[in-house]
Amino acid sequence: MPRMTGSRYFAEAMEAYGVTHLFFVPTIVTPALAEMEGRPITRVMTHTEKAAVYMADGYARASHRPGIAMSQTIGAANLAAGLRDPWLACSPVIAISAGRTPQGKHRYVYQEIDDYPLFQPMTKSSAQVDIPERLPDLLRQAFRAATAGCPQPVHLEIGGNFGQAIEGEAELDGIFEPQFGQFPAVRPQADAEEVQRALEVLAAAEKPMVVAGGGVASSGAQEEVVALAEKLALPVATSLNAKGTIPENHPLAAGVVGLYSRSCTNQIVAAADLVFFIGSHTGSQVTNHWQIPRTGTRVIQLDIEGEELGRNYPNVVSLCADAKTALRQLLTAATPHSGRPQWQEWIDQRISAWRAEVAALCNSNQTPMRPERICREVQDWLPDNAILVSDTGHAGIWTGTHIELTNSRQMYLRAAGSLGWGLPAAIGARCACPDRPVVCFTGDGGFYYHFAELETALRYNIPIIVVINNNQALSQETEIFDEAYGGKQETGLEMWQFRSQNLAQLAAAMGCHAEQVASPDEIPAALERALASGRAAVVDILSDVTALAPAAWA
Repeated sequence: MPRMTGSRYFAEAMEAYGVTHLFFVPTIVTPALAEMEGRPITRVMTHTEKAAVYMADGYARASHRPGIAMSQTIGAANLAAGLRDPWLACSPVIAISAGRTPQGKHRYVYQEIDDYPLFQPMTKSSAQVDIPERLPDLLRQAFRAATAGCPQPVHLEIGGNFGQAIEGEAELDGIFEPQFGQFPAVRPQADAEEVQRALEVLAAAEKPMVVAGGGVASSGAQEEVVALAEKLALPVATSLNAKGTIPENHPLAAGVVGLYSRSCTNQIVAAADLVFFIGSHTGSQVTNHWQIPRTGTRVIQLDIEGEELGRNYPNVVSLCADAKTALRQLLTAATPHSGRPQWQEWIDQRISAWRAEVAALCNSNQTPMRPERICREVQDWLPDNAILVSDTGHAGIWTGTHIELTNSRQMYLRAAGSLGWGLPAAIGARCACPDRPVVCFTGDGGFYYHFAELETALRYNIPIIVVINNNQALSQETEIFDEAYGGKQETGLEMWQFRSQNLAQLAAAMGCHAEQVASPDEIPAALERALASGRAAVVDILSDVTALAPAAWA
């Protein structure tokens, strides 16, 4: 075996696995970063550890490669906290932190506590590298765990406050496994008998629905979902993670279902007599707390993890397989269905009624603006190959409900729960896809979390567009505070409202292209100028603080 430092091995491994960017807060494995000089790897230094994780998350979801996020010991707890979102979204972020050495344990080393247990709830696996000799096998295992089966975060703790444990020389094997540098790394097939059973149940259903989940996006199975839907006349709803699986102007597209949804989509899935969940955990968000589909509805479930089959709904058929692979099996074995005109007509009526209901808001000229109108303008302008990155909360509801992705080349990435995720995740997505426009939709509350990362985008010439729905508040808190005050809240508003700020001026002072927009008809030109600027850009749109997203239909 060749003799080399662990630092050199680390650099060679990142290149071998196809890592093009890694995200970190210094100081962590600095000799390894130096070893990357001249290699096709961009070392992105961020302003916070959580932002480093969010960038790695956006990179992973957009590239289908693991995202790497790193920090020294004092930042390890922040790194762990950032993993909540990729854990919830099933995204393969490999978190690398520095940690304690055997010589320093229990001796009050400066800045040191035992951070290792913090990573366990939010990682698929976690391991400690104490000597260079253990780096090869544990790093290989990290990539395998992150990308095989359901993709999820993993963690490596490297001994020493800066990860010095891998700096020494040793005989290191130089073996890498590029197969696990992308996901899904392994694509298991479904049992042939279960495939046939699923087709029989689908054919017999009078009002079937497909609900596509995040596993469809992870598997890259969007085309297969559309093909099966067309062959078997299956209407398709999606989770927020799978938005865009089917072009949203397709005759079989029913919209996003669950908590962040259109009322019509929930109504449609609730009326189904069979729901085919593809790559979905069937958790509370996609089912509106297990109310949609209704209790007793027959369910087919396809998931790459066997333990997830039937977790929340009893299944009439369970398919344990990679989504893309199993859908191809279904397509090969399926006989075309003649269609269900009454069911489809009823669905079309529900969707048309919803469109009529929200038309006035989507076309409103009021100022400050309605978010529905902002979304309509973003939708109409959005380039055919754009990546739309959405923050959580109202941003997720507005974009999930009112921005339709009508081109199969468009991509939608959303925060799984962490406000402020959107801006750094957009930076990571643009790193993964440098030739595609990346648009982040966030509120002013979300923007405030990590706006310092605009400097990161400028320093590395990463041209993202940040659209701010600026209502000078965390307006999703309105009804919560009104209820707490026993009626409309008149005092204490500073607990969820902000001082008036021109966020475009803040971004411009940092060096961004930036504009504040006060009228709906100004939005398209502002977005076009932001795209043409070729640098990080902020479009600060003044919106109505009283505009609240409706509660999900149940």
